[in-house]
This record gives sequence, C-alpha cells and structure tokens, in this order.
Amino acid sequence: MSTDTTGPEPSFRSDVTVELVKHSAADSDVLWAARVSTAGEHSLDELTKDPERSKGLINYLMRDRHGSPFEHNSMTFFVSAPIFVFREFMRHRVGWSYNEESGRYRELLPVFYVPGAERKLVQQGRPGKYEFVHGTEEQHATVTAAMEESYRRSYAAYQEMLAAGVAREVARATLPVGLFSSMYATCNARSLMHFLGLRTQHELAKVPSFPQREIEMVGERMEEHWRTLMPLTHAAFNANGRVAP
Repeated sequence: MSTDTTGPEPSFRSDVTVELVKHSAADSDVLWAARVSTAGEHSLDELTKDPERSKGLINYLMRDRHGSPFEHNSMTFFVSAPIFVFREFMRHRVGWSYNEESGRYRELLPVFYVPGAERKLVQQGRPGKYEFVHGTEEQHATVTAAMEESYRRSYAAYQEMLAAGVAREVARATLPVGLFSSMYATCNARSLMHFLGLRTQHELAKVPSFPQREIEMVGERMEEHWRTLMPLTHAAFNANGRVAP
C-alpha cells in the first residue's frame, strides 16, 4: 500500500492538553452542604463567610470520610490526549460525565503520541512488583522511529480508504490508540479526588498507586486547576493521605 496521501501531514506530540473551561467550585460549597445537617436553611450563610474560618470542618469531613459535601460543585475540563489515555480514563464512571470527538462524524486529524526523552521506557521486575526505568538513547531512537513510521502508514491507509469513498466509521479502524482525541470531562471534587488517588503518584499518598505516566500527566494538570479553586479542600486531601472521602 502506498504511503502517499493528500491529507494533512502527521504531527507528533509528547505532551497532553488540559484546560479548565467551566466551573462552579469553591471551598465554601463544602461548608454549606455539610452544615445543612445542623443549621438547615441557615447553612447558606456560609456562602458569604471566609472559608478559612472553617478549614477545621473541611479537614474533619475529609479525615472521617464524610464524602457527600464534596460533591456539591462542578468542574469541566477540555482534554486532548492519546486514545489509550481516554480508554483508561473512562473506567472512572461515578461522578464523571464525558463527551468525546467522534471518528464517525468527522475526519480525524493525524496528531500522534510519541514519548518524550524523559518518559521511562523499560519495565523491570515481575507483575505486581515491577518498576519502570529510563531507556537508553538507542531505545528512545528505536521507539520514535518505529512509532512515527507506523503512524504514517496507518494514516495513509485511512486516507486511502476515505478517498475511495469508504465511510469514516469503517476507515478509522486502521488508526492506532496513539492517535490524539479530545473530550470534555465534567466531575466534582469527590470524584476528582478518587481519580487522583488512583492515577497519580505522590509522596503523601497513604495508599500507593502505579499509574501509566500518560494518564498521570492529565491528572497532574487537573489537580493544579482544582488546587487553585479549592485550596482548603486540596490541602485536607493531602493531609489525610490523598484518599477520597
């Protein structure tokens, strides 16, 4: 099969995109939701108070795992990442909503993932007890060359089928999971904390996690946005072992 194509030239990325596009999230959301238990309608007074005065309550809720007050907020992220990241990501269902671009309805652009030089390439040890270590320059060169060649061939095949009149939903089957896709992902702080507990490594984590680096990159960028919106909640999350309440 020819690798000539009239479509756009493939490009390669080693990063991901995470943008906070909409939110209704603040530490005060946790406080009024929690205090309705004892104050009823007067709990709405928390909306006008400085949440710093009540950070002890936030820590208590986190420590004793009273989780529902952390659900009364919302964050919507735009994420652009390889398809294999999304397939892991969408295993998180509780408290998450997704809408992803469709290869049935649009021609997919040739943007592909290639690991950067800092990405650890070599797995050592047995299943359940292994670690990843940095590869050699030769291994990185092999990975880069092999991936780019494979991507170019698969996208050329995709373009050839489209040019022959084949439906997009059929032609897309030749494309690899290293292709970049995009989605909107909406969550609340509780569901995000559960995601971060599983998909990031952190020295303060009470329960160790071993995420694939590419989904961890997404998690790290989401956490930075959330930390700015809800600093007291984020601090309590860290102080209590990064376990979702």
